[in-house]
Amino acid sequence: MAQVHLRNLIKAYGALQVVHAINLDIADGEFVVLVGPSGCGKSTTLRMIAGLEDISGGEIAIGERVVNDLPPRDRNISMVFQNYALYPHMTVRENLGFSLKIAKRPQADIDVAVNKAADILSLTPLMDRRPAALSGGQRQRVAMGRAIVRHPEVFLFDEPLSNLDAKLRTQMRVEIKKLHQRLGSTIVYVTHDQVEAMTLADRIVIMRDGHIEQVGTPIEVFDNPVNTFVATFIGSPPMNLLEGRVDQGAVVLTDGSRLPIPPRYTAAQGAAVTYGIRADNIMPVGHALPAGDHIATVDMAVTLSEPLGTETLLFAELAGTEVQAKMLNPRPVRGRETMTFQIALDKCHLFDAATGSALRRA
Repeated sequence: MAQVHLRNLIKAYGALQVVHAINLDIADGEFVVLVGPSGCGKSTTLRMIAGLEDISGGEIAIGERVVNDLPPRDRNISMVFQNYALYPHMTVRENLGFSLKIAKRPQADIDVAVNKAADILSLTPLMDRRPAALSGGQRQRVAMGRAIVRHPEVFLFDEPLSNLDAKLRTQMRVEIKKLHQRLGSTIVYVTHDQVEAMTLADRIVIMRDGHIEQVGTPIEVFDNPVNTFVATFIGSPPMNLLEGRVDQGAVVLTDGSRLPIPPRYTAAQGAAVTYGIRADNIMPVGHALPAGDHIATVDMAVTLSEPLGTETLLFAELAGTEVQAKMLNPRPVRGRETMTFQIALDKCHLFDAATGSALRRA
């Protein structure tokens, strides 16, 4: 396996620059996920690493080699695509071994590599089938197996689960995680799905408009977002954001209601700020959040409830803004019912209203 280093990496199409001098170091054996909305540059970055897109500036190194000018076949990488890219006229066995056959490897070596990959991915019973006779999940496993047999230094995944239904996506996430644990491979994975990013990654790279907004472990980016974009992109449902102004240790919201400044933040008197609260940290009284030194309460009218089994997602109004909250041990909620909610202040966030950047923590 190998490290991957991106140095001031740029991609431009004429005057349009879509990746802006990004820098990223990926450790040997690390699982890194590039995540962001459509058009943020994540797939373009992956394709530059693969050699499928020429770079406009900067440097890509895989292991000790700068690979800027190397064709894909010489970079010792394997890529798994969104659309599987299997040969429809070949069996599973033939698809798995095709790259080794093209490389003129001995048939005995091909058989060993193919059988090992099939065993890892539970494909042995399917070896004589063609892609048309496989389910979406089985096709994706074949695509991963075709990557495994090459023993690459780096695996690249380009939104590999986006064509699968919700149940299969969950199953395949588990398969990919197990594959990484078994092989100890370096993986760079692209997705627009933050749930995939959170569940798979050792580190997440959050991108927007060709820039890297934040890099960190799933817990780091969830608990300490650097700005409102990361705060609302990572986490489901997205973080609630409320506009207000600092006044004597509190934030006065647009309707005049007051919330204490979260204890880990400092903010100047009169500053315009954005108050961030995740749904997990605002719950009706009696539904999971204990009373304590850093608890605030607000009364809100519930406009909608979504029962989810063991919990209910509540939509309510606060200072003219729709807020999402969680209710554990759920009960039926009447339309427009006013409920008292507790807020865990030590889990709340404060951002500069003008820039969206997180304020300095105390």
